[in-house]
Amino acid sequence: MSVIELGEYGADFTANPYPYYAKLREAGPVHEVRMPDGFQFWLVVGHEEGRAALADPRLAKSPSVIGVRPPEEDIIGVHLLAADAPDHTRLRRLVTAEFTGRRVEGLRPRIERLTHELADAMEPAGRADLVDAYAFPLPITVICELLGVPAEDRDTFRRWSHELVVPTGERGIQEALEGFGGYLDELIEDKRCAGPADDLLSGLIAARAEDGDRLSGPELRAMAYLLLIAGHETTVNLISNTVRNLLTHPEQLAALRADPDLLDGAIEESLRYDGPVETGTFRFTREDVTLGGREIPAGQSVLVGIGALDRDPARFPDPDRFDIRRDTRGHLAFGHGIHYCLGAPLARLEGRIALRTLLDRFPDLALDPEGAPWEWLPGLLMRGVRALPVRW
Repeated sequence: MSVIELGEYGADFTANPYPYYAKLREAGPVHEVRMPDGFQFWLVVGHEEGRAALADPRLAKSPSVIGVRPPEEDIIGVHLLAADAPDHTRLRRLVTAEFTGRRVEGLRPRIERLTHELADAMEPAGRADLVDAYAFPLPITVICELLGVPAEDRDTFRRWSHELVVPTGERGIQEALEGFGGYLDELIEDKRCAGPADDLLSGLIAARAEDGDRLSGPELRAMAYLLLIAGHETTVNLISNTVRNLLTHPEQLAALRADPDLLDGAIEESLRYDGPVETGTFRFTREDVTLGGREIPAGQSVLVGIGALDRDPARFPDPDRFDIRRDTRGHLAFGHGIHYCLGAPLARLEGRIALRTLLDRFPDLALDPEGAPWEWLPGLLMRGVRALPVRW
């Protein structure tokens, strides 16, 4: 089979990649593809094959298996998304001991207050960009408070974080990495000097396993870096994508307003139908691997198309229909296997509270017909729009 040129799909692919994924899937669940810059890799678009790939230890997350050292490693360190067992097992055990369900549930009252404060600020104008006024400030405030980051530094974090998930160029990436690295080193040192506190970063500094193991300075920096980025960028798009999906499917919005018990279904169906993560991060073949009938040699890059997997009709009947009553069990929006998203419970909690408050406070919420056309986030990683103009 020939290599698929993704660049030939044009801007339509960024705005709505799902028809293209469907056409690829009809030809097979795994394809060799090439980006416009010439970078070549293997793309998985079938649900069964993608789920298997996400849990296959032959597909490493550390690029060191193909002899590559990522640019952030010297500045930030090795974080969970770029680590494999046994290193990943050790790091995840130390962080999950602090990032507990109890800690997440304890955030509920604060999240509820924040959503109402944001709604209070929005209400008088009658219209807003939902991303800037609501979907961004909620998760960035929550994750920064959780980690103990001062409020005055959050806009800087937003700029750095956005550059790393939707990069504008190599110079911007380098500046963001250096900014993060230097800031987090200072923050960790300040917290060491200040002594025990209730925030998660202080907990990670103090955390010790039964055998006395603890996170080193570079490991703390890398963990804080990952939690800050993954802890808000994905949730911004979870909130805005869910609202966008409901506003563009008014019969589903009406059903939710009539039956608030459908709230969880709305969140889960939005995660499946048009979730915040379009593809996972790269995996690398340690050895020759057969996947979906294709022979992938050792040393190759593999990308699992999360959005494509969750529109596979073999797993979800009529997958292009947005239905908040659907049985969404088996969706892979948070991944699968040892790299299943650590922050999934927090993202779900924020999404549910954010949506409930928005619907309660703005009963006539609608897309703003005078708003600018949607500008979709570029690249394959994140799925969402830069702004979502709404009115009430």
